[in-house]
Amino acid sequence: MSAAHEPPPPAVVAGWLTPFLEFLAQERRYSGYTLRNYRQAFEGFWRWLRTSAPGKNLGALEPRDARDFVIEAQGRFGRRTLHNHVSALRAFYRFWLARGRVARNPFAGVPLPKLEKRLPQFLTETQMRDLLAGPLRLLESGSLGAFTAWRDRLVLELLYGGGLRVSELVGLNYAQLDLDGGVARVLGKGRKERLCPLGRVATAVLVKWRAEFARATAPGSPVVVTTQHRRLSVRAVQLLLKRYLALAGLPPDLTPHKLRHSYATHLLNAGADLRLVQELLGHASLNTTQIYTHVSTARLKEVYDKAHPRA
Repeated sequence: MSAAHEPPPPAVVAGWLTPFLEFLAQERRYSGYTLRNYRQAFEGFWRWLRTSAPGKNLGALEPRDARDFVIEAQGRFGRRTLHNHVSALRAFYRFWLARGRVARNPFAGVPLPKLEKRLPQFLTETQMRDLLAGPLRLLESGSLGAFTAWRDRLVLELLYGGGLRVSELVGLNYAQLDLDGGVARVLGKGRKERLCPLGRVATAVLVKWRAEFARATAPGSPVVVTTQHRRLSVRAVQLLLKRYLALAGLPPDLTPHKLRHSYATHLLNAGADLRLVQELLGHASLNTTQIYTHVSTARLKEVYDKAHPRA
């Protein structure tokens, strides 16, 4: 195997990577998805070290080494991916700097290419209705069994009706549901807990699912499951969404997170308070939520330009 594809040796993983990931998992309560991304960032950096900076030691890197990595990585990664990788590596070195194993954080202050400002993609309310209708359309046509159709509808309704992240959806257990109140108590990023109103439709689908299709409804049982009644994976949710996007004639590259964007945008378009939407989304900072105000403003301007005689 070439150095460009060689994984870090077990000693490096055990000595450098594993303690860091255990800290993120146990102390910071990061999700498995985030831990995977941090691992991939470290492994990519390790491979770069072996091929582009042979002889360099993880514990004795200089800021110029970090700059060299960033310059070279710009040819392989998009800007946002590069920012995410450097953020992971900066956290890695900050962890070991605090424990006295390194003398400096080579990634502290390393210049990065400017991120392009992108408004989040979202579906219109009409597009959302078409998407949400997909599972029952397939059920009525005989293309899908009742279990899968109602499971898929439940997935879509919870993503949109509750604004859940896909990791929160697949991690949802029955103990976290209050069906009488129509809310779910979810664990978000950093294991922070929040209450998510699910809405009348999503709650009704949940009640039907639990009564007619769920085999196990104990407090620790998963809500969304496979036909074998095992917890559904993030990848399975991504794939089922692609099916219904195609059925509704929508772009196939839209992700489950775009349903969360749609949830936030539709709330703001209907007049919801920004801080309320921040709380519903589980954003630590209002700045993160404010991007949706740009989407709403853009939509308002579009309506004005089309409708106003003086536009």
